[in-house]
Amino acid sequence: MTEMTLSDLAERMAKIDICMLCSKTAGNRIGARPMSNNSDVEYDGTSYFFTLDDARMVADIEKDPQVCLTFQGENWLSLALEGKARVIQDKAAFRDHWVSDLDAWFKDGVDTEGLVLLEVTAERIAYWDGEDNGELVLDGSKG
Repeated sequence: MTEMTLSDLAERMAKIDICMLCSKTAGNRIGARPMSNNSDVEYDGTSYFFTLDDARMVADIEKDPQVCLTFQGENWLSLALEGKARVIQDKAAFRDHWVSDLDAWFKDGVDTEGLVLLEVTAERIAYWDGEDNGELVLDGSKG
């Protein structure tokens, strides 16, 4: 079994655009929705996603910040990232993570009414890469 580092996983994650963000929702059910990392992939243990404040996942995260992100990549790579999410409403943070592709979804850019940024800080990343598998437990120090 080959052990991967956070840098190894970050390099592989850079090639994956869409993941599924899973959160606890009404009735103690799990809600999942596809999210784009918007090429914001200099991965250090934190993921960022834009959405609108009236999205159900925002209310879910405000009630219970524990989430899971799942990624499917090339050559049988699968990742399950467990972590804590928080909702950011700061335009300076929006600018730090904005890419022009987002203009197609949010016509007024960082000034789009109701825009929020979801920040997911990883606590544990499980990975499967063909026959290899393992996990990284992150201590919050981003590395």
